[in-house]
Amino acid sequence: MKYVLDASVALKVVLPEADSARAIRLLDEYANAVHTLLAPDLFPAEVANGLVAAERQGRIKPGESAVLLHDLLLNAPIFFPSNPLLVRAMEIALATRRAVYDCVYLALAEREGCELVTADDQFARGLRASYPFIVSLVALP
Repeated sequence: MKYVLDASVALKVVLPEADSARAIRLLDEYANAVHTLLAPDLFPAEVANGLVAAERQGRIKPGESAVLLHDLLLNAPIFFPSNPLLVRAMEIALATRRAVYDCVYLALAEREGCELVTADDQFARGLRASYPFIVSLVALP
């Protein structure tokens, strides 16, 4: 199966949260060539931002964010340039009142004809009617 991987799912791999086991399994299956994972090239920056936030909040130890980012990028999804996706992402963002950077993931999934896996349930629920290829992490088998 081919999926676009949202940064929210990747963060669950290294930050103990609800559904972390599902996120870990998805990346393990990717490492074992069960799935193909794709992401826009803004993925590392979004993951880094989430890790910095976790470090600031004391959820991880000082200095641990850089180590966790390195670990995640060892098994990173296949990156696609964001620039060609921006116009479509902006159209989606304007129509749905969502952030452009979130819609870049959606535009990539749309272009690649695959599902977008996200741990952002609000995003998934809010857009699934118009974009049925959005899958919440909790819905994965």
